[in-house]
This record gives sequence, C-alpha cells and structure tokens, in this order.
Amino acid sequence: MLEIDRLSKRYRDVIALDGCTFNVARGQLLGFLGPNGSGKTTTMRSVFSLVQPDSGEVRWDGKAISADARLGFGYMPEQRGLYPRMKVATQLAYFGQLHGMAKEHAVEATGNWLERLGLADRADARLEELSHGNQQRVQLAAALLHDPELLVLDEPFSGLDPIGVQDMIDILVDRAAAGAAVVFSSHQLDLVEDLCEDVVIIAAGRVVLAGPVRALRSRSHHRYLEIEVAAPASRLDHKFADLEIIATTEGRITLRLDDDTQLEPLIRRAGELGKVHEFSFTPPNLSEVFREVAGP
Repeated sequence: MLEIDRLSKRYRDVIALDGCTFNVARGQLLGFLGPNGSGKTTTMRSVFSLVQPDSGEVRWDGKAISADARLGFGYMPEQRGLYPRMKVATQLAYFGQLHGMAKEHAVEATGNWLERLGLADRADARLEELSHGNQQRVQLAAALLHDPELLVLDEPFSGLDPIGVQDMIDILVDRAAAGAAVVFSSHQLDLVEDLCEDVVIIAAGRVVLAGPVRALRSRSHHRYLEIEVAAPASRLDHKFADLEIIATTEGRITLRLDDDTQLEPLIRRAGELGKVHEFSFTPPNLSEVFREVAGP
C-alpha cells in the first residue's frame, strides 16, 4: 500500500501541499483529481523523491520508501521524461536496466510492450519523429517495462486519440487486476468516473473529498432534474426562472435542486407548457461533484 501521510510543501509564499493524506492499496485503481495548481504533481513527485516535502511521510507497505523499493515503481510524468533523439527501443531497454532488469530481459520486455502498444514498427525511430500520442505511448511503456508494483501516472490520457485512450484504459485495468497499486491524475472526469471505483479530490494542497465515486455522488446535497417537454426554450426559462437552471434547449430543461425537493409540483408546472415526454432526477456526476468541492 502507498501511504501519503500529512504531506506539506511550501515554495516561498506558495503553499503547494497542506497536510495531504490518502492511501492507495494494491489492486486499487485510484483517480487523483484537482484543479491546476492544487498539488497533484507535487504529491506524485514526492513518491519518487523528486520533491522533498517540508513535513509528512510517504510510505510503501508501512515503511519509508528506499531507493531499492523505488526501483519497483513506475512513473509517467506529464512532461516528457525521455530522450528525444534516442531510438525508441534502445532507450526503453536502457530504462529497464536502470530499474534492475537484465539486458536480455529488458530487450524482450521492450519488444513485448512496443507490440502491445502498436509501436513495433517504430522501434528504431527517434522519439522526436513520433506523434505526440505515440510519444505518450512510449512514455507509458517506460513506466511499465519492469512490471511495477506501484504505477503513478500524471495526465496519462493527454494527447491520445480514442483508440489510444481505450488502450490506456485496458492497460491500467489490467495492471490493477494483476495486483499493482495504480494512481493517476486526469482532467477528463468522464473517463475517471467510468474507470475508477475510488477517487481523491485535492484543492489548495488538501484532500477535500475521497471515497467511492458512487458514494460521493449520492452524498451530494444536490440533484439534477431533466425534463423533456413540448415547449420552446424561452417558455421553459420563464416557467422555471425561480430555480437554478443549468441548461435549456428546445423541449428540454435541466435544473439543479436540493436532494429533498418535491418533484410532483415541478412536473405539473412543466405539464402546463405541454406534454411531458420524459424526466429524470439523478445525483450529480463526478464532474459536478468536482465543481461543488473544488470549483471557484
């Protein structure tokens, strides 16, 4: 288990982390979310001693992380951590050896990952010759080559096309199923909601919400009522002007309400405009929960 325990970090007048605390268990796939500048990257770098916190601890299986233990981790930074003019296969095998792999094993693993990621035909290309998305795939291969027991990824879906996104999802799910602890950050909250059972949301260096996605959605004090009714948008706006309107189009309106709101009067109100074809009353999705706790 990875334990992030009360991490604090200040850069002069800027507080990057302020008592950040959460855990990631083996076999768990955790979404680590927050606005820009919230402390996500600082936290991730602390795991690899790329940042030294002012206070707090980072532990693996209950112990301070040693250099040897860190060799068993995989890290995919948001910024490129590879050599642009070095051939893809050569540098992947090199990184594998830095993680303690025998040369033959590193070369074999390089071939396997390039094949899986659809890059076998680019093995002898220089990294700078690849597209942004394919460079992202190579960066992922570098993090996975040595079969890490902890995988930390900073914005892994950035620059990927839909096929690349699905490949990334499949790999992360496979790694967690194989027993690795997987934590990743992403601004693509729809993907996080589909992929992760658990999330941690950080703002201003502090964890503001954590737990299973389903429970966090249900715990919100707000619900979203969407009504489809045969009426123009202008009449819908006027009819529900006393409520918080999220969106209106021709024949459809979405309202943000308290979770204990009585629906019957609102449905009747919509029925005064025309035939009600459909309505739904649902908890907020993960994006909406995020805005509630970490928005401006």
